[in-house]
Amino acid sequence: MALDVGGTEIKAALLGAGAEVLAGERVPTRRGAHGTATGDSVADQVVELVRRLRAAADGAEVVAVGVVVPGIVDDVAGIARYSANLGWRDVPFGRLLGERIDLPVAFGHDVSASGIAEWRLGAARGFRDVAMVPVGTGIAAALLLDGRPYRAGGLAGELGHVDIGHGLPCACGASGCLEVTASASGVARRYAERTGIAVPGAAEVVRAARQGDEDAAAVLGDAVDGLGRGLRILTTLLAPEVIVLGGGLFGAREFILDPLRSWLAGRLTFQRLPELRVAELGAEAGCLGAGLLAWDAT
Repeated sequence: MALDVGGTEIKAALLGAGAEVLAGERVPTRRGAHGTATGDSVADQVVELVRRLRAAADGAEVVAVGVVVPGIVDDVAGIARYSANLGWRDVPFGRLLGERIDLPVAFGHDVSASGIAEWRLGAARGFRDVAMVPVGTGIAAALLLDGRPYRAGGLAGELGHVDIGHGLPCACGASGCLEVTASASGVARRYAERTGIAVPGAAEVVRAARQGDEDAAAVLGDAVDGLGRGLRILTTLLAPEVIVLGGGLFGAREFILDPLRSWLAGRLTFQRLPELRVAELGAEAGCLGAGLLAWDAT
């Protein structure tokens, strides 16, 4: 069983031995009166989903449960150190699950699990040194070095908070962070600041650029420059063979993907030029990765 716990919803799936989805469900993440999701309430909700999926297994043996959450996650200690989406600090979620579920439980980080899924099932198959970079509300990187996840107690991979030199403030308290200009939310915000036109997300900025909007094209150009600077740092330090890029921005090849390839090719000197690929598993990568963690726990 695989569960991807997000700030808005929980994706749950029953997976076969080949990671095929046998049954699935999505439910809103349970929140309390003040809008926060406590560790106990979410653990209880996970138990309910496990019970329902178990009933849907139609007699098949369920051998383990994998659960992933966002934020800074120490998967070895089983602690969600910090999650803005859930309002958590130092929640011993692995223990809370283990106390409630009579099966082996694997607990991990959603982005790291997505990277494992793309490595074993998706766009990074066949590589040993991999970075999976989802670009959404923020920017992170799941790192696999010589075929092994690199987590550093949940602190590794915070690519969105490398300083790329623009000097603008970031919600983390620093300035110059990559995700200020290059995250999907950053693209939407900067377009609104530039034009006075509020848009719900980056997709609308891409659409405007395709229709000839020069402001939208300029904002996307800044995003490409920022992503290029961030990936140059990543490439210089870790030399990934492939960087898998996730998020809706990378469907816009002419504005994001192709210019980003050209940016890196023109600015890397001695570094290995990584292959850039678009993620194949989409929004299901975290859930599939949770399932892979569960299989590995058996």
